[in-house]
Amino acid sequence: MRLNPVLETLGTYPFVRLDEAKRVATARGIELIDFGVGEPREETPEFIRAALAASLAPVSTYPKAEGLPALREAIARWVTRRFGGIALDRDTEIVPTLGSKEAVFHMAEVVGGVAVGVTVPGYPVGARGALFAGREVVEIALDPTAGFLPDLDALDSATLSRLGLLWLNFPNNPTGSVASLELLERAAALAREHDFVLACDEAYSELWFSGHAPVSALQLADRTNVVVLNTLSKRSSMPGYRSGFVAGDPRLIAALKKYRPNVGVAPQEFVQLASIAAWDDDKHVEEVRARYREKRDLLWPALQAAGFRDAGGPATFFLWCKTPDGEDDEACAVRLLEHGIVCAPGSFFGPGGAGHVRFALVPTPEACAEAARRLPAG
Repeated sequence: MRLNPVLETLGTYPFVRLDEAKRVATARGIELIDFGVGEPREETPEFIRAALAASLAPVSTYPKAEGLPALREAIARWVTRRFGGIALDRDTEIVPTLGSKEAVFHMAEVVGGVAVGVTVPGYPVGARGALFAGREVVEIALDPTAGFLPDLDALDSATLSRLGLLWLNFPNNPTGSVASLELLERAAALAREHDFVLACDEAYSELWFSGHAPVSALQLADRTNVVVLNTLSKRSSMPGYRSGFVAGDPRLIAALKKYRPNVGVAPQEFVQLASIAAWDDDKHVEEVRARYREKRDLLWPALQAAGFRDAGGPATFFLWCKTPDGEDDEACAVRLLEHGIVCAPGSFFGPGGAGHVRFALVPTPEACAEAARRLPAG
């Protein structure tokens, strides 16, 4: 049997390796508190679940790739509320997606160019989608001395001219760093100058521990060659619903509408109808944000006492930490497993992640408090 050679070159997805380590620890009788994978485990608010149940119809039909007009309108309303009056055209600037991961993966199949730029350390799906699309991956380092932001001006013209797509992810997974509107403006200017697509993955835009709310590339005065991806998974604790959107330059939205019927990734209509309720309510998001702050406050002092040092930014639901005394990040993760604490080694996220670990604040507050008690003193 002939398989796609990209599957061989990728190796094992990092979190599959983490799952195996967890199975071994569990088999030894260690009770685990899992901060490894960034999957929200908060209850989906009851009003969203009720909206989903009320939306179930006796006859189930295939959803259209362009999504329900009412959902696109709800997304546009949220963007207007959240980002200072920004107006999006529901028919030409928005397309609903099956969460955001599939849209990140497929984007390289829609745009042209020879290469795809991704920031490292970072979420690996953009790079993997590029490889499956037959594109070269250009890794752009996030500078830890500059708050884990990229130096876009260090990219030479030859590299920029080969890009078909540049991924930015702010607030950033795994570092929690946030971008300024000025950085996004500079990236958009480069996209227009060199005719590539700037795709901004803003999945964590609604989660921050301190400071001002993160900005969005949708706030740019000129969104030519720019698209933004967002999702209800983190904002509304709906990862299993798989509901998000892409918004921005109408030319790319039109291209996505042409592409997406071929891959069958439109959300089910009952999920879309429940998503309208989620996008139209902001109160539950404030409660979600407060809960992650509570969990951060329970765990962080104990991490400091155990010798970890803050290396990340003020957003997402991740704690990005330097390991104690420069300890190897995978060795550190294995050591913590002995105490029943699961974290993700920074090297899982590519170059620049070594020497760091990421804690996803997805266990309950009670579990966070228990983890704090288990952490060995530094």
